[in-house]
Amino acid sequence: MSHESYTLEAEARETVGKGSARALRRAGRVPAVIYGDKQDPVSISLPYKELFMKIHGGGFKTTVATVKVGSKSYQVLPKDYQLDPVKDFPMHVDFLRVSKRTVVTVNVPVHFLNEEASPGIKRGGVLNIVRHDVEVHCRADNIPEAFEFDLTGLEIGDSIHISAIELPDGVEPTITDRDFTVATIAAPAVLTAEEEAGTTEETDAEAVEVENGAEPEGDDADGEAEEKKGE
Repeated sequence: MSHESYTLEAEARETVGKGSARALRRAGRVPAVIYGDKQDPVSISLPYKELFMKIHGGGFKTTVATVKVGSKSYQVLPKDYQLDPVKDFPMHVDFLRVSKRTVVTVNVPVHFLNEEASPGIKRGGVLNIVRHDVEVHCRADNIPEAFEFDLTGLEIGDSIHISAIELPDGVEPTITDRDFTVATIAAPAVLTAEEEAGTTEETDAEAVEVENGAEPEGDDADGEAEEKKGE
C-alpha cells in the first residue's frame, strides 16, 4: 500500500504573485496552493526544509497528506511541484483536496525483483524498462506504493505486459485498449557490436588485398583472364 500519511504545518498567504513568492523563498518558505473539490483555492506557504525532505524522500505524489492552516486541516494529494533547474530546491507545490471517496489519477512506480534469477539476464541480457511507472485510477486512500514483478525464469526476448502485474482491487490502469508492455529482456548490445566489428574487419582486409595488387575474386577475375587470352 501507499506510504504512511504525514502532516505539514502551513501558513496562509495573504498576497500572491512573483514578488511575494520570491520574498517567501528568501525567508525559507515555499509557496503552494490547495485546490479542487469544487471549493475556492487556498494559497499557503510551507517550511522549505521539511518540504524538501518529503519531495526527495520518495512517494511524495502518491501519498495523501494533511495540511494544517491555522485551525483548519485539509486532506490533500500532491499533484505537481516545480524545482529550481539549477539548485533542485522546491519552488512551488500544487495540492489537490481529497477524501476517502475521491478517485485520483496517479503514476505508480514499477519495481522489478530477482534479476539474478532470470536466465536471460544471466546470459548477458538487459532489462529494458519501457515504463518506470504506470498511470492508474484509484481511490485516494488506496494508492499503491509500487507495483512489483518477479523476473524469475525470464529469457532473452521475453516481454512483461501490464496483465502480468498483479494490481490491487480498485486499481485500474488508465490505458485499457491494449495489454501494453512495461519491460523486456533484450539481447546484449555487446554481441551486436562484436558482430559489427567482425564485418568491419573483413571489409578492411579485402581493401588491403586490393591495395596490394591482389586479383579480384569471382566473375570479374574470370572475365579479366579471358580478355588476356584473347589478346
